Amino acid sequence: MRRIAFPAAAHLLAAVTVALSVAAAPSVAQQAATAGTPLNFNGLAAGPYRRLVIQNAMVIPGHGGPVAGPYDIVIEGNTITQMIPFDPVAAERRGNTQRPTGDRVIDATGKYVMPGMIDLHAHIRTQPMEIEYPYYLKLAHGVTTMVNAADRGVDSALAQARLSAENKILAPRMFPLTTWGSATRFPREVLEDPSRAMEVARAMREAGLRVISMDAWGFNAELVGAIAKAAKANGMITSFHIPPSTIAVVNAVKAACLGITMIEHHYGYAESALDRTTQDFGREYEFGNENMRFRYAGKVWTETNRERLLGPVVDSLVKCGVTMLPTRVVYEANRDVVRATSLPWHQKYTHQALLNWNYPNPAFHGAFHFDWTSDDEYYWQAQYELWGKLIFEFNKRGGRVAYGTDDNYIWATPGFSTVRELQLLRETGMHTLEVVRSATSASAATLGEPRLGLVRPGYLADLAIVDGNPIYNLKFLYSFGDLMLDKAGKMVRTTGIVHTIKDGIVIENAKLMTEVEKMVAKSKRNVSPTNVISAPFVPPRP
Repeated sequence: MRRIAFPAAAHLLAAVTVALSVAAAPSVAQQAATAGTPLNFNGLAAGPYRRLVIQNAMVIPGHGGPVAGPYDIVIEGNTITQMIPFDPVAAERRGNTQRPTGDRVIDATGKYVMPGMIDLHAHIRTQPMEIEYPYYLKLAHGVTTMVNAADRGVDSALAQARLSAENKILAPRMFPLTTWGSATRFPREVLEDPSRAMEVARAMREAGLRVISMDAWGFNAELVGAIAKAAKANGMITSFHIPPSTIAVVNAVKAACLGITMIEHHYGYAESALDRTTQDFGREYEFGNENMRFRYAGKVWTETNRERLLGPVVDSLVKCGVTMLPTRVVYEANRDVVRATSLPWHQKYTHQALLNWNYPNPAFHGAFHFDWTSDDEYYWQAQYELWGKLIFEFNKRGGRVAYGTDDNYIWATPGFSTVRELQLLRETGMHTLEVVRSATSASAATLGEPRLGLVRPGYLADLAIVDGNPIYNLKFLYSFGDLMLDKAGKMVRTTGIVHTIKDGIVIENAKLMTEVEKMVAKSKRNVSPTNVISAPFVPPRP
């Protein structure tokens, strides 16, 4: 790694050695595997192994193709090296039933193996929520890589990414999402100068950053294009949450054609098909008022020209090569607040700090559900219907739909929102195989990680071993599984993802959920009922 004294921050360059891609030098864990001594994470996980075998697995490849198998999957260190088809009847007939063996063998009979999922927009949030809380929930629900906002500061994000890359902590791979100019000392005048964009991007890359948040820079279309070009030249990607405050300057179509890698959320699309250059903001509108801002973010979809949106706008987005990153789960509360606040996992698995941030409170971002009316829910229900049609048409015409959750915000509890986001993509009309592709190989391609996102030899061993076929029922991916009838007609509940494997390390998912349960129980000690969830629905104390 080449180092420069200025403008990159010296303390970051000295302290941070983040793997700039997953093909970097061997981690501590890989060295341990080579030596034959797999790491043990306090009984929560172990590995990687010199030779790990997953026997008799049905495989969901991740590229959109159907389930195939059974296979015996051989993993050496952190890499899939062989996938051996095995048919026990044919093997018996030919007199050769020998199976590959290794330092550890997992019997996956009746289980399905899919690539680890890649969440391209997530959050860690701050104390008092333990940093392990989102890590464990995401891993337990099959997320092995994430682009996480630097909620605890750039230094912390880079340090955590390094520790994960070296497998010194039990966490997904991390590629921190930071704003333009992070980890540098460039003044505002330089950051806003399109002619200096290449210099700034190079400095950010030197500091170990890969993903640039574009949210604050949409006021200048030339600058947006210069940043996108510089990022691409330096092996970085750009992610744009297009704020309503600057959509009149750069909407979704313009951002796509300026070279932005991916557009987050739903902003900028409906605005690209208006009959004017700005939506009909009411005279009372004030961008800093989140209650008002989110109300109008739903309402604009009732103003857009549907024919233009689903025709020329979609064609332009596909032609310009942008990736859609919908994150539908984080906005679902807007169309039914009561559902969001009464989800069954809140009591046992939603951290009290997260609940406190979700309760209506103008002081917190995303906590705007005060004076949230039936009309507001109508606007958002209509928005979801048309937004879903947009995603479907974009995907159908060859556009890339990637995967992200934006948890932990707006009643999207990490892990559980992982699965719900898949369901909401299925709601658009995308086939379940396309939905899984969006969360695996499509997201790997967007991130620029060619060894992630597929189950096949040569790829990294980032996998999920699922009790049940998620192509048949996405709800099998929840940690609590789903109800079904067994062959005897008895009602049973599946057990979710039994093992997530990240970098060849086999994780005991049930144990992770037990640890999460302990964190949540501790967070709820001496908590009084609130007027949002408990108070209206619990009997008074005698």
